[in-house]
Amino acid sequence: MVTAHDFHTATLLSDGKVLVAGGVINDRFDGWVSASAELYDPGSGSWTATTDMIEARWSHTATLLPDGRVLVTGSYINSGESRASAELYDPNSGSWTATRNMGEGRGGHTATMLPDGRVLVAGGYSGYNGYSMDSLASAELYDAGSGSWTATGDMAEARDGHTATLLPDGRVLVAGGRSSGGDALASA
Repeated sequence: MVTAHDFHTATLLSDGKVLVAGGVINDRFDGWVSASAELYDPGSGSWTATTDMIEARWSHTATLLPDGRVLVTGSYINSGESRASAELYDPNSGSWTATRNMGEGRGGHTATMLPDGRVLVAGGYSGYNGYSMDSLASAELYDAGSGSWTATGDMAEARDGHTATLLPDGRVLVAGGRSSGGDALASA
């Protein structure tokens, strides 16, 4: 890679390249958080830098949209808070543009592309309470056509670090993760 990354995202683009964005640039959680982005070309095996994100992010998500752009959401901030901001990467121009903020700041969340083209963002943590992360049960939907966010039903249990899998019938299975107390969850 051009730059070392940890807690970054990697997104397979429509043209077969991989967009790697953000992360922590050393092995400490209080290290430098990066806005850098780069592309991997599997055909040539080469890495090239692309335009930096608008904001430095780690523990964020990146989702390929049906139109080929990439939606990047949230981030943990080392001050003990999380970002509500979101931005879009356009692989045709190599540029980033801001889109509307989520309703709630979150990091360590999931983002799932739904069959109707909307993105479900669920859970994560809102901040650090001195002992562990404050996990969220909230979820919201992103509509790429309007660039808007809409709150949707909360999960049954607050969690971060979980998985979210789109099922063949259109439902999303959310499993595992961690509670606000820092305990691993076996619930789904």
